[in-house]
Amino acid sequence: MAGQKTDQRDVYVGQRIAEQRRKASLTQRRVAQSFGMSAAQLQKYEKGTNRISAVHLDIFSRMTGVPMDYFFKGMPRTDDFVAPGFGEREQASLSNNGLKGLAEVVGRHIIDNCSEETRRDVADAIRALENKLGS
Repeated sequence: MAGQKTDQRDVYVGQRIAEQRRKASLTQRRVAQSFGMSAAQLQKYEKGTNRISAVHLDIFSRMTGVPMDYFFKGMPRTDDFVAPGFGEREQASLSNNGLKGLAEVVGRHIIDNCSEETRRDVADAIRALENKLGS
């Protein structure tokens, strides 16, 4: 990456990294060790002095459980180019009625297309998710 100048986008991504690292109660040293680098290098990423690689951002995303697109949402644009697929509007969230309808469609699909063993596995997974969410 030598020769590439950083800009406000790198600062923005770095700020989001630092924010999520703190929320996850991770030290710079701990994250840097998982990247195989020094804490000073991670600090340069967080300040936007150096540009973080996609591989390191992916590792960090999995460490914190935050999707990669989080680091780019709201990032200042420096051009007018909109890549196909990335310029689409976000999907509207489903209302409770929409979720109920979706659950019914998924449930019908599972009943019609899955074996008894798979249906039991899905039911177990739903119960585990329910317990995890405290519902």
